[in-house]
Amino acid sequence: MINAKRIAQLAKKWQRMATLGRKRLSWGVAKEADECCTSVASKGHCVVYTADKRRFEVPLAYLGTPVFAELLRISQEEFGFVSNGRITLPCDAAVMEYTMCLLRRGSSVELEKAFLSTMAASYHYAS
Repeated sequence: MINAKRIAQLAKKWQRMATLGRKRLSWGVAKEADECCTSVASKGHCVVYTADKRRFEVPLAYLGTPVFAELLRISQEEFGFVSNGRITLPCDAAVMEYTMCLLRRGSSVELEKAFLSTMAASYHYAS
């Protein structure tokens, strides 16, 4: 039998997830993405935006990985340091979701290197 404290924790978690799901649906429009830039990231996270204006909260631990270092380097080359106070990454939301999945799973160094080479090749091809 689950105790009352655990049920309360699960209820709070489900409420947070439901709230995030609603926000995620509303961020698809660029105008609404502009309005949400004043919201603060969760503790231990950093907010970044993709080229298609999607907002992501990235755990601070991910910022030190080679994958994010490369994304930030390319972002600096493409957008410079001025972009209305936002960190905008030079990828779309699908690539960002895949990147987050790779890092969340603790992917191998070889897989990260392959992803980086693909990302760098596609960036240089598009330039």
